[in-house]
Amino acid sequence: MPTFQFEAIDAATGKEIRDKVEAPTEAEAQATIRAMGYMVTKLKAQKQQQAAAAGKRKPGRTFAIGGVKSRELTLFTRQLSILQDAGLPILRSLKVLANMQKPGRLKNSLLDVCDEIEGGSTLSEAMSKSPKAFDRLYCNMIRAGEAGGALEVILRRLAEFMERAQSLKRKVKGAMVYPAVVVSVAVGILCFIMIKIVPQFKKIFDDFGSTLPPMTQVLIDISNWVVNYWYLIPAIPFGFRLIIKGICMISYGRFGWDLFVLKAPIFGQLVEKNIMSRSSRTLGTLLASGVPILEALNITKETSGNMMFEKLFQKVSDSIRDGNAIAKPLKEFAIPPFNIVALLFWTLFCPGIGALLYLTKYKSPVVDDLVVNMVDVGEESGELDTMLYKVADTYDEEVAVLTESLTSLMEPLLILFLGGAVGFIVIALFMPLIKLITDLS
Repeated sequence: MPTFQFEAIDAATGKEIRDKVEAPTEAEAQATIRAMGYMVTKLKAQKQQQAAAAGKRKPGRTFAIGGVKSRELTLFTRQLSILQDAGLPILRSLKVLANMQKPGRLKNSLLDVCDEIEGGSTLSEAMSKSPKAFDRLYCNMIRAGEAGGALEVILRRLAEFMERAQSLKRKVKGAMVYPAVVVSVAVGILCFIMIKIVPQFKKIFDDFGSTLPPMTQVLIDISNWVVNYWYLIPAIPFGFRLIIKGICMISYGRFGWDLFVLKAPIFGQLVEKNIMSRSSRTLGTLLASGVPILEALNITKETSGNMMFEKLFQKVSDSIRDGNAIAKPLKEFAIPPFNIVALLFWTLFCPGIGALLYLTKYKSPVVDDLVVNMVDVGEESGELDTMLYKVADTYDEEVAVLTESLTSLMEPLLILFLGGAVGFIVIALFMPLIKLITDLS
């Protein structure tokens, strides 16, 4: 008989359970686990059974690599919400949308979901078997909608949540396009000058045999390095990224990098507010959909994308299990601990003053008092989900304003950098020429 590994939440104690269960099918395994008094959060067949199943490609499926793009999933959710509002049966709605999809991961997953529903599974159970398309947040909200008999309402809420997240992501990405283009063009122009222009001047200077000023000698040395090792220029950012990935493979190293990102000059505030906006909206949406608070915090922790916030939400969850409210641990554990890796990153990116900046900034909390107070009021009034939505809306506005401010600030800084670099090159090249002309005259 097949064996399934599962993770679940004990409904009585709120503790996380990891165990195995034997059952003929995945649907029966789900039923067995629920009968134990557990709420299933993850269920998968053991590896040998997965491999056997993977070897049999079902009709209508195509080969697909990777997951589903968030834009595609958002559009699908909105379309499914509209069809459910129109009163179509869920199976028919899914088949209609599956036929509309282009070949790929989402189409394959929807066809699998249809097969599972025809086999007797619920929508949430069927979707949980396609984790590359539907994450835990998605499946838990669908499960809550099924339990409350308000699936169309949950789908509408889920679509709105995903659309807001997409909109915020587009704003941030759009604001970064211009600086990225300017930097790329600037690097290209400087490389062209170093490879093609400066060597021509070097020949002139060598022919005259004159002593070069230190500024010109530095420029020629840089040009020689670029000419001989130009292939290292594109390799530097990739190498740096690989180093960071290697550091982040260690838990302490990833924690240090995440702390550095949260407190980094210029961009740190943007990252912090973006995470707070996304986490507040995620938690509020889950609570409004009827997902239990411990499960909602667990999902929010996984979707935060930053280890500092993961630890914070875990501390809040542990505190709630002990019978405390959310606001108190949210304030108490929002102060980051000292991390040597974060200190090294600060020292590397801000030579000279990086260590001092880190030591003065690292104890600043990642959650504002405004959030703590609003959560406290929401708990007392019984409208925590509403307050979390308001927190998310507030941070969305702050992220939009901060993004525009950073873009406006970066434009003159980039122009100043490019102008300074070109000015340095011009002065360095013309200083010996002026000396030569003076000597000749």
